[in-house]
Amino acid sequence: MRADELDPELAAVVDEIQALGLPEWHALSVDAARRVEDEVFAGDAEPPVADVSDLAFDGPHGEVPVRVYRPEAAVDATGSAGNDAAGDGDAAGVRALVHFHGGGWTLGTLDSIDGPCRELATRADAVVVSVDYRLAPEHPFPVAVDEAAAAVEWVAENAAGFGGDPDRLGVSGTSAGATLALAACLYGRELADESPDVAGQFLCYPIAGDDFETDSYRQNADGPLLTRADMRWFFERYLRSPVDAHNPFAVPLRADDLGGLPPATVVTAGFDPLRDDGVALAERFEREGTPVEHRHYPAMAHGFCSLADRVAEAEAALSAVAGDVRYRL
Repeated sequence: MRADELDPELAAVVDEIQALGLPEWHALSVDAARRVEDEVFAGDAEPPVADVSDLAFDGPHGEVPVRVYRPEAAVDATGSAGNDAAGDGDAAGVRALVHFHGGGWTLGTLDSIDGPCRELATRADAVVVSVDYRLAPEHPFPVAVDEAAAAVEWVAENAAGFGGDPDRLGVSGTSAGATLALAACLYGRELADESPDVAGQFLCYPIAGDDFETDSYRQNADGPLLTRADMRWFFERYLRSPVDAHNPFAVPLRADDLGGLPPATVVTAGFDPLRDDGVALAERFEREGTPVEHRHYPAMAHGFCSLADRVAEAEAALSAVAGDVRYRL
């Protein structure tokens, strides 16, 4: 499941980050870790997208900021619908994707995930709505799950206004954000009559379990880019008590049944402590009746999809996920 060596291009990026002399996440205060996350991962506004808007909606715990990325086709669809003088039909919208950033439920902003959202909007020809959910420890579980589910409902209700099609709705995320995307799908399955239909879930290196003694946690305990101690630190801030670790909305592998969910893409990386949890999730999807495409990258590390502009394998992975979005939605 892991290559003999880290991909050379990724290794060069890791060396650059390590040369900055930054402590691991768990060695920092929450505020300092958040500043480092933004400084390291927030980049230029690339690639260009036809329209980007910062909005917000009223969620279950207050206002939730979102950033809406619209490709040219979505802008055209909105304009065509708004200018339909005869009123006898709207232009068809493009697929819509609700995206949740990573950061262990503790770090991350709309800016830190800006690049991947732009990439997805461009490559998948989709309206991408990036959600700035509330973070732990100020807002522990289940606040982020509540807001994730509310965001999916809000996008479904308002997609047409963005030039999106509510019947071609998906969820996506990286790391903790992938876990929130999956939690929103579990939420929708439990409240099927009241929740919008989700046609696909696209999960990049999700946090699916809390067993810190898997092979991948032992092999990659010291990273790169994410360590076992970091993951313990994140869970300690996210969960209110050990009881929450038994809740499948926090730890999806705790679910009795992972069938009957929207078709999934699961991305895993060989040098990621979370690798085995992602593999187990994909295997359970397949075994329990949720269609799944498992995309594994043995020479990659956690978070690699955010490095598509510098690492060829990351670019290929992001393109593959975008292709799955286009196919599923």
